[in-house]
Amino acid sequence: MKTLFDGIRQSHVATPRLKASVLERPGSSENTPVVFIHGNVSSSIFWQPTMLALPDGIRGIAIDLRGFGDSETLPVDARRGLGDFADDVSSVLEAMGIARAHFVGWSMGGGVLMQLLLSHSSLFETLTLVAPVSPYGFGGTVGAEGRQLSADSAGTGGGGANPEFVALLEAHDASDGSPTTPRNVYRGTYVKNFAGLPHEDIWIESMLTTRTGLDNYPGDSVASDNWPGFAPGTRGVLNTMAPGNFDVSGIVSIDEKPPVLWIHGADDAIVSNDSLFDLNTLGKLGAIPGWPGDEIAPSQPMITQTRAVLDAYAANGGRYSEEEFADCGHSPHLEYPEKFSAALHAHID
Repeated sequence: MKTLFDGIRQSHVATPRLKASVLERPGSSENTPVVFIHGNVSSSIFWQPTMLALPDGIRGIAIDLRGFGDSETLPVDARRGLGDFADDVSSVLEAMGIARAHFVGWSMGGGVLMQLLLSHSSLFETLTLVAPVSPYGFGGTVGAEGRQLSADSAGTGGGGANPEFVALLEAHDASDGSPTTPRNVYRGTYVKNFAGLPHEDIWIESMLTTRTGLDNYPGDSVASDNWPGFAPGTRGVLNTMAPGNFDVSGIVSIDEKPPVLWIHGADDAIVSNDSLFDLNTLGKLGAIPGWPGDEIAPSQPMITQTRAVLDAYAANGGRYSEEEFADCGHSPHLEYPEKFSAALHAHID
């Protein structure tokens, strides 16, 4: 059982696909609910303050993805991109009798919702993307158009995870004893300025629910002749966002386009044009030996790519707005909760 805030209740929803843990802030059934999808190495409990801040009468729902939080642990087929997660979300909403909702997705959760938008656009009243993964995946692409750097997506996927971090997740290490503990990863990359932010122990509890292994986090990998010597496999979480498996830029062509709000931090270490989780950036900084240079292995321009896709989305009849929070890292909803909620409420109103 996870740590629940007053006003939040937990239930389990059984669908033909999985048994999912769902958090809910009750509200009027007459109002369109707001559905929250968490990011990688986290769970639904990160959304509790945002759910509690929703306007009176608005129902908030946060779903644990497979292999996270209290949802069932099932293999992730990375060949489908984030399709397993997107289909799980759809099945949970169907079981709950929800035919339409406002959606909010953070980081990988933003990618899950863009994947869901491709297949189930009729579900969407609005979409809010919070520091989302690029529509062209994580790593291994260049340019606003998301061109793949190598045919095998070398340097992306499961092989890029820090093995010490994975081991500490598996050991449920909540300490700050080394730079790679989940607590220090949270402090150093999830947020920009961790001092004074509330609920840190609860967020670490959430991170430690991540199920590890080849079928979950991080996934498998294969050898590659291209730098840095590995390519994504077909299983597990990180491989779902490898560019050979994931491309949701097709949202620009769907017929039913919900309005999109994109919120991101100006100092995001995870999703940026020079991400510290992009192995090409780390090679350029000298943290990984043998980097072949910018012509072969440039950093992925993640922010540029997202903006280009959303510009095309708007040019094709949709609309979006962008808010960049200054002095903010990867978690605008945690770092500036009042400002975040104000933007979200205006968007869903």
